[in-house]
Amino acid sequence: MPQAAPDRYDVLVVGGGINGAGIARDLAGRGWRVLLAERDDFAAHTSSSSTKLIHGGLRYLEYYEFSLVRKALQEREVLLKSAPHIMWPLRFVMPHDAAMRPAWMIRIGLFLYDHLARREVLPGSTGVNLRTSPVGKPLKPSYTRGFVYSDGWVDDARLVLLNALDAREKGAELLTRSMVTAVQRDAEGWTATIATPTGERTVRTRALVNAAGPWAESFLRGIARPARGEALATKSLRLVKGSHIIVKRCFEHDHAYIFQNPDKRIIFAIPYEGDYTLIGTTDVELPPDALAGATPETRKARIDENEIAYLCEQASRYFAKPVTREDVVWSYAGVRPLLDDASGDPSAVTRDYLLETNTQGAPLLSVWGGKITTFRKLAEDAADMVGGMLGQGPASGRKPWTEHAHLPGGDLSSWIGAAQRPDTDFERLVAAVLKRHAYLPPALARRLSRAYGARISRVLGGAASLAELGQEVAPGLFDIELRYLQREEWARSADDVLWRRSKLGLHYTEAQRAAVAAWFETNTVGKD
Repeated sequence: MPQAAPDRYDVLVVGGGINGAGIARDLAGRGWRVLLAERDDFAAHTSSSSTKLIHGGLRYLEYYEFSLVRKALQEREVLLKSAPHIMWPLRFVMPHDAAMRPAWMIRIGLFLYDHLARREVLPGSTGVNLRTSPVGKPLKPSYTRGFVYSDGWVDDARLVLLNALDAREKGAELLTRSMVTAVQRDAEGWTATIATPTGERTVRTRALVNAAGPWAESFLRGIARPARGEALATKSLRLVKGSHIIVKRCFEHDHAYIFQNPDKRIIFAIPYEGDYTLIGTTDVELPPDALAGATPETRKARIDENEIAYLCEQASRYFAKPVTREDVVWSYAGVRPLLDDASGDPSAVTRDYLLETNTQGAPLLSVWGGKITTFRKLAEDAADMVGGMLGQGPASGRKPWTEHAHLPGGDLSSWIGAAQRPDTDFERLVAAVLKRHAYLPPALARRLSRAYGARISRVLGGAASLAELGQEVAPGLFDIELRYLQREEWARSADDVLWRRSKLGLHYTEAQRAAVAAWFETNTVGKD
């Protein structure tokens, strides 16, 4: 029996983190036939382990990264407007410590931060008297003055999911739990072998995008094969682990803190999930093979006790009530794939990205570095370059389109009318949801609005009462939502739901988390 011809695509994207999902979305929106393959779950590693900020990177000004900061600042409001349900403005308090940096230096930095890019939504920086302001109450009395400035917050894992959803709705095919095991280049294209949950697939693609994040270098050195003897990997990555701790809420107000440390680094203390404070991050360099595990669990980065002690110590330099090891209720770690620029200090390694093209055969584009705030611009640049290598760049009509586009659920107009401000628009959405679905408890309505935005009715279907949401598998998590996540958002396990598509795992007991795991064991894909 003759072997079936391989499926054909214009572009194969390897990697389902924020850059891979963003690139797949942009390319699909320009009409390219796109296939994305992710070895684990979307945002299973770096892209769900960030500090969850949409920010310009105030501290990068000290390293003269003006271009990166300006690019990131330009993107803040673009992103906030695209998905106000998962991103919102956040004010940051910087207590002044004269031993760290003089006040005049901070004022100059904040002036630049306010003016390097246009602001429409975010207010500018200002000084604050910590002796009289509520934001000074949680701090030690020795901190009497400070500064307040604006950035943004993002649910990082859901940002990846929304890009993946948009890519699929624009025609891309996306595979999770599917490892690209071999890629062979020839003059006309690439032949890729993909191990999927249902068996091995062979596909042909005209171009290849390597967006494997921390594995981008090892992918080129170990899996991708050139047509001839040329080396595909010409750059090196530095793997820098950033770890975070979650503690019970350290303060009552809605601002975040940025703390300057004696080692010239900074950490953030951010309101998190209502009842908690998120503190991070560290910078710990890892060996190149640190993530060479055979399973998703062994590929995961993990915080160590030294990092926990560091974060507790640095936060305790500022908070009146010390943060101790016993206060830590959860932690997570991710690995930043930073382009090796020969810097001796991991904190000083550039967070900017480099898109490298290789046309010594079928087109190849590799993504080196990057940060979550600039993912959309990175994806736009990548799509321009891939289109150019395929002979149809922006001039051919396949033009950039994402700058003014909403992510799925981000266009709230059907619920609230014309947009005003991302933060107030969301509150208007919650009010509208409570009016249309009056049976929902307010906390549940808010959580579902945060997760799904204008698409909340797709989750709830035609339900007119709590009973019609089905079994309450765990507090506030009903059968109808789990089925939606399984059917529409590639959820295949309890961890997918509890730690990425939501953070409900943080609020649940071990028994409640086990109940969600049992639901997935009973309700596998394709089984009623």
